[in-house]
Amino acid sequence: MKLTKEFLSEASRLVGADREKDYGDKVDNHNNIARLWSAYLDVEVKAHDVAIMMALLKIARTKLGKVSKDTYIDMAAYSAIAGEIKFKENK
Repeated sequence: MKLTKEFLSEASRLVGADREKDYGDKVDNHNNIARLWSAYLDVEVKAHDVAIMMALLKIARTKLGKVSKDTYIDMAAYSAIAGEIKFKENK
């Protein structure tokens, strides 16, 4: 339970205001990534897809190489971002 709270706390910190100063709004950033991926792939990709695919990238890393807490923290962060994007889309 202690590690679960640690992972979630760190994920929450990562998606907080400090990152926004460096990288801009996370939803705007994922929308921008989606537009770039859409142009490159010649298929429509949405911001929610970007967050889910980034979480999948982190999941893929669990199958290879050294185990890292950061991988699991990032998975939680991308999942939370995906949820935020999805619920903002529905409004």
